[in-house]
Amino acid sequence: MIRNVKLTYPHSWDRKQNLIEPMDFATLAAQLNAGTILPEMIVIITLLAVLMADLIAGRSSSRWTPYLAIAGLGLAIFALLFQWDTENPIAFLGGFNGDALSVIFRGIIALSALVTILMSVTYVEETGSALGEFISILLTATLGAMFLSGADELVTIFVSLETLSISSYLLTGYLKRDPRSNEAALKYLLIGAASSAVFLYGTSLLYGLSGGETKLGAIASQMADSSGGSNIGLVIALVFVIAGIAFKISAVPFHQWTPDVYEGSPTPVVAFLSVGSKAAGFALAIRLLLTAFPLVSEQWHLVFTALAVLSMILGNVVALAQTSMKRLLAYSSIGQAGFVMIGFLAGTQAGYSSMVFYLIAYLFMNLGGFTCVILFSLRTGSDQISAYSGLYQKDPLLTLGLSICLLSLGGIPPLVGFFGKIYLFWAGWQAGLYALVILGLITSVVSIYYYIRVVKMMVVKEPQEMSYVVKNYPEVRWNIPGMRPLQVGLVLSLIATSLGGILSNPLFTIANDSITRTPLLQAAIVQTESVASLPVEPNLPLSE
Repeated sequence: MIRNVKLTYPHSWDRKQNLIEPMDFATLAAQLNAGTILPEMIVIITLLAVLMADLIAGRSSSRWTPYLAIAGLGLAIFALLFQWDTENPIAFLGGFNGDALSVIFRGIIALSALVTILMSVTYVEETGSALGEFISILLTATLGAMFLSGADELVTIFVSLETLSISSYLLTGYLKRDPRSNEAALKYLLIGAASSAVFLYGTSLLYGLSGGETKLGAIASQMADSSGGSNIGLVIALVFVIAGIAFKISAVPFHQWTPDVYEGSPTPVVAFLSVGSKAAGFALAIRLLLTAFPLVSEQWHLVFTALAVLSMILGNVVALAQTSMKRLLAYSSIGQAGFVMIGFLAGTQAGYSSMVFYLIAYLFMNLGGFTCVILFSLRTGSDQISAYSGLYQKDPLLTLGLSICLLSLGGIPPLVGFFGKIYLFWAGWQAGLYALVILGLITSVVSIYYYIRVVKMMVVKEPQEMSYVVKNYPEVRWNIPGMRPLQVGLVLSLIATSLGGILSNPLFTIANDSITRTPLLQAAIVQTESVASLPVEPNLPLSE
């Protein structure tokens, strides 16, 4: 028997009253600041509601669970509006930052998930798969991407990244009866697991070099106070971290998974990966590199310059030889990532603003294009570019929609993609990135060629040159169950793509305000401008 055990009490414990001081709870609540993640809480509640509905009602719940998920995502986007001017964005003891930058990226991700659900209803039901499970996994991926956009601490970053990644693997292989979907999921899983391990190794190096810090700001402070000899370790950590980020944004040479995964995955999943996952990757790149790696900014600028050059060249040149529409859009997304990196590398107010603006534009024009691809595949069962030949004769509305989205991706005025590229290239030119901008202009011309090739095939072909698939094109009907959400998603994307260019000022104002209201970016911009304004001094004698 144990005797004479002496109990010890924490300082906040009153032995006489057996109560914890109320001030401790108040302080803890203030430090947690859980209201910052209200949009994510709404997504979690929506996810649980969809799971319970699917569990209780079974397959019959598929008639209304998509609308429940859309309502939840819409409410989350509405909640984000109230966090635009929040006074205290730091939450969970510094693990999450709800600043304006995270708000705009979380909005892009939630909106991409909303449009993806609209285009998924008919597609998933046609394959005979469970719609409730699909929406639940998609909401989980959305949740991970939203947390990743505001994560300000290494553990939070890695957990959010893995939540997004594992959900993406499940979505990729969701069509269990399709061998291509299984193959795509296996490739994605193997390459993704390797990239996660590489990224984790880089973050563990950061943890060790900073003396056991996990918050990004504390890591930067510790590294600045340490000796210069640790910069070699910091550069090694940087290489591993950038490898993990480049995998998420499909930058060359970490793009190997993209074409195969895009071709074999369910098309709505591809649409979400091309927008939501990519936006989360760029949000992670901005926050992690600017906060934790200021000492090696020249090095990561050099690496990202190489990634941008390779992505623009390979993505747009290889797309010329593609025969599958989904593979063409896969290589197109690689090239688009190279364009976005120009704004990131500029490091100025205009650079970051144009980067955010282009991601908003890319959301609508890319999801609109994938919606048209889904609609065509549902009606014909084909994904080949040659199958689109003469489509205008049978389905002029679908031809118009796909043409608008493809021309916007190519940067044809007055569509929103044209203004997005103009802003990006102008910001890069002002920042002195002349070679990158010229390369971007050349590769944009290349991209216009393969986009217009598809448009020409749909519109210009004579009736006798119509493809066999289009000759057997079914009657165009929108009253089939599940087609209305797809139609709403397509109309929403087309309106935003068409009018977003003509009325681009409101969108650019939102993008610019998100940069102005973010202290992290303002500090980085001031540092960039101060370095650029330093006079170039002549070489002085050693005696001086």
